[in-house]
Amino acid sequence: MSQTPSNTLQYRFDGPEEAPVLILGPSLGTTWHMWDRQVPELAKQWRVFRFDLPGHGGAPAYPAGSVGDLTARLLTTLDALGVHRFGYAGCALGGAVGIQLALRHPERLASLALIAASPRFGTADEFRQRGVIVRTNGLDPIARTAPDRWFTGGFAAAQPAITEWAVQMVRTTDPGCYIAACEALASFDVRAELARVGVPTLVLVGSDDQVTGPAEARTLVAGIPDARLAVVPGASHLVPVEQPAAVTDLLVRHFSTAWQPAAEYSTGQTALPAAAAPVPAVAPPPPGPVAEIAPAAVPPQAQGRPDPYETGIKVRREVLGDAHVDRALAQADEFSGDFQQFITRYAWGEIWDRPGLDRRTRSCVTLTALVAGGHLEELAFHTRAALRNGLTPGEIKEVLLQTAVYCGVPAANSAFKVAQQVIREETTPQE
Repeated sequence: MSQTPSNTLQYRFDGPEEAPVLILGPSLGTTWHMWDRQVPELAKQWRVFRFDLPGHGGAPAYPAGSVGDLTARLLTTLDALGVHRFGYAGCALGGAVGIQLALRHPERLASLALIAASPRFGTADEFRQRGVIVRTNGLDPIARTAPDRWFTGGFAAAQPAITEWAVQMVRTTDPGCYIAACEALASFDVRAELARVGVPTLVLVGSDDQVTGPAEARTLVAGIPDARLAVVPGASHLVPVEQPAAVTDLLVRHFSTAWQPAAEYSTGQTALPAAAAPVPAVAPPPPGPVAEIAPAAVPPQAQGRPDPYETGIKVRREVLGDAHVDRALAQADEFSGDFQQFITRYAWGEIWDRPGLDRRTRSCVTLTALVAGGHLEELAFHTRAALRNGLTPGEIKEVLLQTAVYCGVPAANSAFKVAQQVIREETTPQE
């Protein structure tokens, strides 16, 4: 396999070179092989382009910390191949890339399919917490629980080879790239922009998806003007693997009828060979999906001029987590509300957002100052923040040891007790 530059993605082509290009985008923790069962049929009509996320499937480990970064790398790769216009189908994180393409680069997109996708994936806290667990324990805890998130219980029990394939696929992903992808999902929120998606869109979801289920799918359909919903019975999150025939049929019908004309299609160079193990064979699926028509979208909210408060509330949520900030704001009243405005605007919007120090360093400084002042309650939630900002438990330990010398042993002793409890809570995998 040839060298992949840091600003491009590992890819492969299938199908006739003269055909229009159809891109298949993968989910977090998967490789392009999640689409193996769709490719034979799709490649009859399209030049199918699949790509791996950074650090997935043996791809070079150049972390991408935002959906915008992933989208830019995809377009750089396509530009180098001479691919200017294409259809796009993406699953979960791959679906987020599809929405980003539709919003930021509509001239490139002919038609769109969003699978197990959402305009906002859970909460930022959930994905940053997952990043803390991976940074502390590696990917094994996430890998062992992947089948529970991806497949229905009956499918996982009946298809042990696929279940094991899923575990190994996650386990062999680069941890740093996985953490960066979690951060990309944590910061992704396009709920106010869906009405600007201007291409025919199929929103496809498994009926039993507990990660991004039918409720999230209906939010997409309600927001995107020209969108249809298809619910696939008997499938969970990784629906292209669990119900391959149903998904293939839906994609063929959607892209055959909704493809917008383009001046030309150019596919460029040939494919890179596959590096990771393909999806094992799967048993025949149950009956096909159900589709329904979406209502019209509501217009996006007006965009206000950014000010220190808007920046501050964003940074405050990223560092401390939504749950903590929501509690603090909910407890504010006429007496304390001005103080909450003050710290959001100046501590978080001005100081924490300054470029002179990265957030890891700011966490080290903050932990030290809190130990020196004996502010143990704030030390607890800033220890959580330090973990989210990328400090490991070992690095937090070194900070507290340093405070024992310069702030005093009694202060450090109290700090170790608080931090130890927080670290146990934050880094213990949830079975």
